Amino acid sequence: MTNLDHSPTPTQQDTPADIRPVLEFRNVSIGFDHPVLTDVSFSVAADETRILLGPAGVGKSVLLKLANGLLRPDSGSIYLFGEEISRIPEEQLFHLRTRTGMVFQEGALFDSLTVRDNVAYQLIQEEAPDEEIDVRVRESLRFVGLEQTFSLFPGSLSGGMRRRVAIARALFHNPQLLLYDSPTGGLDPVTSTTIIELIVKQRDVYRTPSVLVTHRLQDAFTMCSHRFEPAEDRMVPMPKDQYDPNTTFLMLAEAHLIFDGSLHQLVRSQDPFVREFLE
Repeated sequence: MTNLDHSPTPTQQDTPADIRPVLEFRNVSIGFDHPVLTDVSFSVAADETRILLGPAGVGKSVLLKLANGLLRPDSGSIYLFGEEISRIPEEQLFHLRTRTGMVFQEGALFDSLTVRDNVAYQLIQEEAPDEEIDVRVRESLRFVGLEQTFSLFPGSLSGGMRRRVAIARALFHNPQLLLYDSPTGGLDPVTSTTIIELIVKQRDVYRTPSVLVTHRLQDAFTMCSHRFEPAEDRMVPMPKDQYDPNTTFLMLAEAHLIFDGSLHQLVRSQDPFVREFLE
């Protein structure tokens, strides 16, 4: 496997806030009945999209849950917005979680709630005024092109529409970090492209840093080779041989992070596992 450089890094307190990573793993390990992640280190910069690749069952979803404090590592440290979250009490984690948006596998919507109440679930729990909720929900749904679903229930939506509602929910609080767990999993290629276009739109219009889990190379390469054009309200290809410089890759295999780098480095990697995964 590829040996990654884990040279010592400055402490979060020594790093100016404007250049501090929004997310950083330092030598993180976790296991259940077997090792899931071992000595994993990487960071996400304030303007960076990290695409996390790897086969099924390798620990990609576990990594996202660690990033949001939903799981605690067995060893190592995790920093979210400069705060070390690996050991802090749950009540201190809540505020940090509100600064992130997470799109779970399959959308994870509440079937008994309308689209409006799914998107605004957290704000409803805070007993915000209905007028404020309605305005903000419509704004989020408009971003994903689904304002007409405001009063519908998830059961009446297609799989792709449910996934777009899940993205609207993740964007509702204007997060400072987005975590996407296989947002196109189980969708057909056309619908998958629609979802990727929304993710590229968020990346390019609002510049929100993110970690996106996928096993679909086509989705990953589309994100790198396209940009969102606001004047045309659509995703367009970048010029030949040009790629988004802030969209980079991570790859997990056998509990280890075996790749961390750009698309250029990924396609030229000589690591046997990386080569097999790309073929």
